Amino acid sequence: MASKALLSAFRANRPAFGVWLTAGGTFHARTVAQASPHLSWVVVDCEHGIIPLVPGAAETVAAIHGAVPNGGGPSAVVRIPATGTSGSTSWQIKHALDAGARGVIIPMVSTVEKAREIVADSRFPPIGRRGFGSPYTHGIWGVGVSEYLSTANDDISVMVQIETREGVKNMKEIAAVDGIDVLFIGPYDLSISLGYPTPNPDPHPDVEKIIQQVLTAAHDAGKKWLVYFLLIRARAKLMAWHYV
Repeated sequence: MASKALLSAFRANRPAFGVWLTAGGTFHARTVAQASPHLSWVVVDCEHGIIPLVPGAAETVAAIHGAVPNGGGPSAVVRIPATGTSGSTSWQIKHALDAGARGVIIPMVSTVEKAREIVADSRFPPIGRRGFGSPYTHGIWGVGVSEYLSTANDDISVMVQIETREGVKNMKEIAAVDGIDVLFIGPYDLSISLGYPTPNPDPHPDVEKIIQQVLTAAHDAGKKWLVYFLLIRARAKLMAWHYV
């Protein structure tokens, strides 16, 4: 059965540490997934990585979910290539979830309308508009079709990236959208869009203030908050912010 490590961490309200996978390959993905028992998730990066969404995401997700016996490893999450400013997110979310992903990340989501559209594309009717037809998806989760259809709406995490000036302006409203589970900070694009230098290793102090505002907006809405960081010093600071 595919791992529920990320979902379990969310429901227990504890930190969920993960890693970024930017290059594909079954053995590479399995090695990363087996690297630490403390990993809750592995992001398959089809936006800035060199992993194609089709068929690369499905092969990589299957490798991650099969890396540790009995679903004891990290959950695979796919970041799609299309940003929230495009009209291509719908079919890309479909492919990511059909690949068996436990969650999806959509970059550059800046409006409530786009957030609602993303939720609809990630959930089966009656609460969404996601279609079903893949012969592989439920098998990657290690369940039958009926069980997949009855659990996917609750067990898939929908994450949107706040990394534009408009997204910052609308972050409270986006966080309040039912079905959005996580606000994810993209510190590099957020810094660039606001006219600041990229993190080195920490973001500019003004950007850090905005990141904390996003954290507050997420928590006030009962949602989770996620940020990408590289170095130990930045990690220690973020831990002090109680970022779950």
